[in-house]
Amino acid sequence: MHKIPESVLVVIHTVDLEVLLIERADRPGFWQSVTGSLDALDEPLLQTATRELFEETGIVADGDTIRLLDWGLSNIYEIYPTWRHRYAPGVTHNTEHVFSVCVPRDIAITLSPREHVQYAWLPLLEAADRCFSSSNAEAVLQLPRHFTQR
Repeated sequence: MHKIPESVLVVIHTVDLEVLLIERADRPGFWQSVTGSLDALDEPLLQTATRELFEETGIVADGDTIRLLDWGLSNIYEIYPTWRHRYAPGVTHNTEHVFSVCVPRDIAITLSPREHVQYAWLPLLEAADRCFSSSNAEAVLQLPRHFTQR
């Protein structure tokens, strides 16, 4: 079964704008925020973001104390050749929808070992520099204008 070329990107951060990045198991040195494709064409984006956040970090967005924020922003980018085999033949681009979530700094992080090997909390600029994906780095840099303390 081929992946759907539509995904979410979830930037996890603290109130002090420290950003959580996770290192890919299949590509050492490739750091990123939570990402993941829709499971079905009609899966709501918020549901995808909630599912991927939990699967990759163990964080539960309950909609009350931990709320995902949909930025209403989409990026279209070329799929890295390394991962194109996961998509239908001829699919070369993906549409990524950006979300963020503010969490306490001491929240428990439980990585999915088949996907990620370690995590790091980093200051905003350092996190942006460490992201292997340019759209992820740009989302990290845009975080201050999307985050308002509630």
